[in-house]
Amino acid sequence: MTTYPTILQPVLDTPDVRGLAEFYRRMFGLVYRPGDTDLADPDWLVLLRPDGGRALAFQLAAGLPAATWPGGPVPQQMHLDTTVPSAAELDVQHERALGLGASLLYDRSDDPDEPLRVYADPAGHPFCIFVA
Repeated sequence: MTTYPTILQPVLDTPDVRGLAEFYRRMFGLVYRPGDTDLADPDWLVLLRPDGGRALAFQLAAGLPAATWPGGPVPQQMHLDTTVPSAAELDVQHERALGLGASLLYDRSDDPDEPLRVYADPAGHPFCIFVA
C-alpha cells in the first residue's frame, strides 16, 4: 500500500503576519490556534476552522512584493478558491471583502454559468469567490 503526505494547510507569505491573518479570520469566520492571539509581533500564525481543523497559516516575508495579476511583473503564484451558494450571497461577500480591505481585481459576476469575482487580499494575494 502506498502512503502519501497529508496537506496540513496552505501558508501565505506576508510582510504583515497579524494584519493578513486578521483579514482572513474575519473574512472566513476562522479562529486563531491556541496561543496565537497573545503573540505581540508574530512571524508565524495559524488559523483554524471552527471545528478545530487547520485552515491557513501566515509566515513573515519582509519586503514581499504584491502580486500584479492579471498583468505585470509579479505573478500570483497561488490563489485561494472559495465558493458561495448563490449570486445574492456573492454580492453579500463582495461587500464584506471590500469592507475588510480586499481589492477587486476581476468581476465576472454577471456570468450565467459561473458568476465569480477575483480579489487581492491586503498583502496582494489573489483569491476568488464564485457561485458553485
